[in-house]
Amino acid sequence: MTMTGSDRIVFGMPGRYATALYDLAVEREIVDEVQADLERFAALVAGTDDLKRLVRSPRWTAEQKGKALAALLNRAAIDGVAGTFLKVVTSNRRLFAISDMIEAFERLVAYHRGDVIAEVTFAEVPKEAHVAAVEEALREVAAKNVKVAVKIDPSIIGGLVVKLGSRMVDTSLRTKLNALRHAMKEAQ
Repeated sequence: MTMTGSDRIVFGMPGRYATALYDLAVEREIVDEVQADLERFAALVAGTDDLKRLVRSPRWTAEQKGKALAALLNRAAIDGVAGTFLKVVTSNRRLFAISDMIEAFERLVAYHRGDVIAEVTFAEVPKEAHVAAVEEALREVAAKNVKVAVKIDPSIIGGLVVKLGSRMVDTSLRTKLNALRHAMKEAQ
């Protein structure tokens, strides 16, 4: 399956890697399996500071990163196409871009399923119930199946910033405080 219609949703080096992985997963009819493995890996990285450093730092060689990654993948039972993909990315010294690759893969999967991905920024890690409530509200607005990509940005203080396609709604406390500050200056 070629990706001619989806070039506009993934681009650059992460897009090329994600497209190659997606094409292979479609060919072998294992898209859901690969997606689940990548999500597990992304969760491991997000939850471990040492793993974040390993992924991002150029300090370690590809061989050192490969050994550490192989042990992690073995422990997490991430194998098959996703495991091989992660090992190839590591040996090609592209592990620093793995989160962008996973995000691009998710976009490809969503695009071909007819889903929409909404980027929702929270000030702190939300509870699953909150994410589900936001997802449901966005599903009603978009009239499509919506997947929420959670981003964390403590600088928004509270509230949400929601990006859905070309639309953005910023209900963050930071924005409201800035508007209040601006209104107070104009009132003087």
